[in-house]
Amino acid sequence: MRDYAKLVPTFWTGDTGKAIRRRGAEGVVVALYLMSSPTSNMLGLYYQPVLYMAHETGLGVERASEGLRVCIEEGFCLYDEVTEFVWVKEMASFQIGKGLKLSDNRCVGIQREYDGLPVNPFLGRFFDRYEADFHLKNRRSLGAPSEPLSSQEQEQEQEQEQEKTSSLRSDSSSSLTLTSDPTAAPARLTKAERIRQIAEDAQAAYNTTMAKPHGLLAACTVLNKPRIKAVEKALPTVRQLCLRLFGSEKVTPQFWTLYFETAADDDFHAGRQQGGPGHENWKPDFEYLLRETVIAKLADRALSEVVQ
Repeated sequence: MRDYAKLVPTFWTGDTGKAIRRRGAEGVVVALYLMSSPTSNMLGLYYQPVLYMAHETGLGVERASEGLRVCIEEGFCLYDEVTEFVWVKEMASFQIGKGLKLSDNRCVGIQREYDGLPVNPFLGRFFDRYEADFHLKNRRSLGAPSEPLSSQEQEQEQEQEQEKTSSLRSDSSSSLTLTSDPTAAPARLTKAERIRQIAEDAQAAYNTTMAKPHGLLAACTVLNKPRIKAVEKALPTVRQLCLRLFGSEKVTPQFWTLYFETAADDDFHAGRQQGGPGHENWKPDFEYLLRETVIAKLADRALSEVVQ
């Protein structure tokens, strides 16, 4: 999570900010949120589920989606519903600057951040926009975004990106080189390997959100068989939630982050509230928070808040 974000005063006086403001409060709230979202980065190109936006702004899903649509139609950002990636077009220039010198150490960090981004439809267009400003190398162009929440301008940019992508793929002498090919089909994991991967994702999210020094609970330092088994037992409930939240039963790291953030907001499950008589020193741990009943209860509470 970022420690801070810049909000430039020209947001309120510039043409785009004024256009968003004329269309209502939802667009303004979403635009401000996108520039300071907990999942954002300095590039303005990051994973941003609408569900997070709805919950953290207090707008709810319908109003958050409307605000996002306004931001897209006024040229503030682009959004892809399949990958749930957003690109706030000018955010990098606001957060970092323009026309950096080649010797500026920030260029190395920007390149590293860009190279480390997951596959998403806006990689090529980000490179084209900021290549000169940040002295970027190795253009990543890996597909065009899906059509939902698109304006006429976005659709035109999608067509241009598709043409560029086709050209790059058909040119065997293309200068695009990456350490690994993210378009290649991943090796098929066994069931045990996949469950362990999910357990590692859950462990990382728990330690980052709930365990000391970030939270009050004991860290999960050893991912032993009982703990992996606890993750496996929780999967039926977790997959149902992933289907409802993300439209797919695939269990992603983003689910665990959202789940443990929900648990961290609850005094009892975060360890801020003592247990009953005889259990005053008891606190939840990794395995307890993986119980299906606990997951379902916290999910019911979080989803009811979003609907409201």
